[in-house]
Parts: sequence; C-alpha cells; structure tokens
Amino acid sequence: MPELKSVLEALLLAAGEPLTLDRLLAAFPEAERLERDAARAALAELAADYAGRGVELVEVASGFRLQVPQAFAPWVARLWEERTASYSRALLETLALIAYRQPVTRGEIEAVRGVSVSSSIMKTLQERGWIKVIGHREVPGRPALYATTRAFLDYFNLKSLSELPPLATPRDLDAIGAELERRAAAPDENPITPTESPDG
Repeated sequence: MPELKSVLEALLLAAGEPLTLDRLLAAFPEAERLERDAARAALAELAADYAGRGVELVEVASGFRLQVPQAFAPWVARLWEERTASYSRALLETLALIAYRQPVTRGEIEAVRGVSVSSSIMKTLQERGWIKVIGHREVPGRPALYATTRAFLDYFNLKSLSELPPLATPRDLDAIGAELERRAAAPDENPITPTESPDG
C-alpha cells in the first residue's frame, strides 16, 4: 500500500469537497482499516508538509479539505473572469442575525434591524446554502425558523458557531459583517498544524 499520507492526500484531492475523518477511513478496505489516531497523525503530518506552500490542509465544519492559502488569492483570482461576490449590508446583517440568534424568524430579524427583510435576501441566502428552514414557531401563522448550515460554516472557514467573533451588543452588526467578510477572504485561519489534534 502507498504511504498513508499520500492515500489521504489523493482522497482529499479527488473529493473536491471536505471529507470527515469517518469518510476518509471508510475509503480503506476492511483489511487495511486505520485507527482514528493514526489517520489524525497522518493528516497533521500532511498539513506540516504543506506549510509555506501553495496548498494547505484545513479542517472546517464538514471535515478536512485542501485549499489555496489566502496569500495566493490575487494570482488565483485571475484564473476566473467572474468577480468575487460582494454582498449588501442588509444581506450581511440578516446573515449575522441568523448566525447569532438562530433559530430565528423573519419577523424577529426585522424587529432587530428595524426594517423589513426583502424576500430576495432570504432567497439569496437559501440559494447559497447558508441558511435553511429548520421548523416553524408555534405561534399564530407558524412563521419559519431559520438557522445557518454547514455550508455557511465551510464558506467562512469555521468549524462551529462557537468560532464566530464575539458579539459585544445586539446592534454591533457593522463589525459582524466586516468580520464575516474578513473570514471569507482569509480561509487559511484554521490550518491544521502538527500540534493540533483534528476531530473526526
């Protein structure tokens, strides 16, 4: 069998999406099944191998993925003609409120923002896969309850909601939007290092 690091690297490259430790382990035949600790150690070694290079191994909410470090974004961006998406303040405020107050109804978002939330904002957030309806509040009209998704965490390079920047006040939406934009532009903030123990 090839070196374990090489097999894991091949799996991550071929997947094109984050893979959990369980999915990585499931790729091995029963006779070659790895221990979780051995796989974690190999992933940490692989991450160390990538240090200072044009690729890095990071862990996000959906698992492990290979990606280009943010430092190389100016060059990589030139490969595609389309512009990086920019989002309105209203959309970022809405997303921040959902992230910090989930589960939350559209009416509750509007109450905090002081203005109505357009249907196009909610549609855009759902189309991006960043929010979803997780149920309905048991009040007259049964309004939908919104929450963020794993795709939201992955996009902003978060392992969990606990990694969101601290919220000083419920009205600190400008700072939240700026922090979310910064995290989206800096995907190398959660690299795996040899001293970390990745969860699976």
